[in-house]
Amino acid sequence: LRLKQSKRKELISKPIHRLQEDLGMDAAPRRIEAFDNSNIQGSNPVSGMVCFIDGKPRKSEYRRFHIKTVKGIDDFASMHEVVSRRYKRQLEENKSLPDLILIDGGKGQLSAAKSALDALGLGYLPVIGLAKRLEEVFKPGVSEPQNISKASAGLHLLRNIFYREWLVIYSP
Repeated sequence: LRLKQSKRKELISKPIHRLQEDLGMDAAPRRIEAFDNSNIQGSNPVSGMVCFIDGKPRKSEYRRFHIKTVKGIDDFASMHEVVSRRYKRQLEENKSLPDLILIDGGKGQLSAAKSALDALGLGYLPVIGLAKRLEEVFKPGVSEPQNISKASAGLHLLRNIFYREWLVIYSP
């Protein structure tokens, strides 16, 4: 039994360790939270957040947000709103903060999320944007995207996280 548990921990940690290397992070991102926005049929803006702990989905921590302050379709403002709401509440309730925040989108969405984190005094939290079409990773303050090998276990983990994100937003 101990051997099985040990092997399971090794399997969980391999993609996390690879993602740490791919992103050049100092610490392994054991708790990852990811955000995505959607406008269902051009209206009803919503956002979803999924949480992965040690590379596994933690469904009890998934959240869906109805956009409250943004009028019309504004992906950047919507991202700023949901990131602000999420982490303001986490701070108020003294709850866990993530080791890595993933934003679905490129530089604009990433900048909006980073601005929200900075305003809350959480600018130190690692945050990246993932442009899914080309699987380019954007980091704050770096103009060029960082491409991760298509065969990387870290990229496979990112794909799995954003697939789950899509399910949260579009499931009834």
